Amino acid sequence: MRIALLTYSTRPRGGVVHTLSLAEALAGLGHDVTVWTLGRGGGFFRPIDPRVRTAIVPFPEVPGEGVGPRILRSIAELRAAFTPGDYDIVHAQDCISANAVDRCVRTIHHLDQFTTPELAACHERAITRPYAHLCVSAAVAREVDDGWGLQPAVIPNGVDAARFAAATPDTRHGDYVLTVGGIEPRKGSIDLLDAYALLRRDLPGLRLVIAGGETLFDYRDYRAAWESRARDLGVAPVVLGPVGHDELPALVAGAAAFAFPSTREGFGLAAMEALAAGVPVVVRDLPVLREVFGPAVGYGTDPASLAAALRHAIKEPDPARRAAGRALAAAHTWPEAARRHVDFYRSLSPP
Repeated sequence: MRIALLTYSTRPRGGVVHTLSLAEALAGLGHDVTVWTLGRGGGFFRPIDPRVRTAIVPFPEVPGEGVGPRILRSIAELRAAFTPGDYDIVHAQDCISANAVDRCVRTIHHLDQFTTPELAACHERAITRPYAHLCVSAAVAREVDDGWGLQPAVIPNGVDAARFAAATPDTRHGDYVLTVGGIEPRKGSIDLLDAYALLRRDLPGLRLVIAGGETLFDYRDYRAAWESRARDLGVAPVVLGPVGHDELPALVAGAAAFAFPSTREGFGLAAMEALAAGVPVVVRDLPVLREVFGPAVGYGTDPASLAAALRHAIKEPDPARRAAGRALAAAHTWPEAARRHVDFYRSLSPP
């Protein structure tokens, strides 16, 4: 099959990681795959298997551009460049790319609630307009069914477990709790600050390291509130920003624990990568994360319970849970995800 996978950025976000890994696995099965994206900041954040074609649409920064206009420009630029007639399957991974094409399969990784009018409209159209839908977890599929009466098929993420399992731990930051995903409302960043302040009462030498955070959206007000809260709590997290593809596994493997207090997720790929590295993981107690992780991780609902779960994970290592986490991550492979995608594509009537 000739397959186009569409995403919105070349930078390391969960949906982009998913798109590239799926593309490579599909190409490994012998399919003709092209990844289309907007070139935010240049090329992709990591090398791509040469069997996968890439089409990167230039998208220069516009100083002072607001979120709404940037969304509309993103859709327009990708729509103008894309050549739908070249493909048997057009598969969009986010609301921007789903709005940039007239007919597509759509993976709904998670649902958001936007107040910016352009984003809210983009989100709605990207659910209602595609002719077929996928989710990476049954919990999100149920949300889509409850909200729109659609029944997406469920194909979980793959995980590059071997890359994280083989990593040599990074020791440059001492003892630290790590989170990956940046500072934004959906990632529960302020709750994590509060949990960290509680945790330091028992573990005063422990640091909080935050990696990632490349995003299309404007979280300056939330970031300012986060910085103000850090000052009030007297804590100084290490904010690394985006971390190189080759450096990330070592950073994950070196953590005393991995915190994942997100308020909305579709699967939790970063937390699954931490399990692959043998690092204890604590997540927010959400239905989707209960579904994906089961007993392999600790759970919390608020700063106090997150801190308690992190304290337990660090001070009372559990070899059985560690082994179960590694096995869970290793069970999610991209080749299997690709095979299931191919079966799904072949089940579809021509659009």
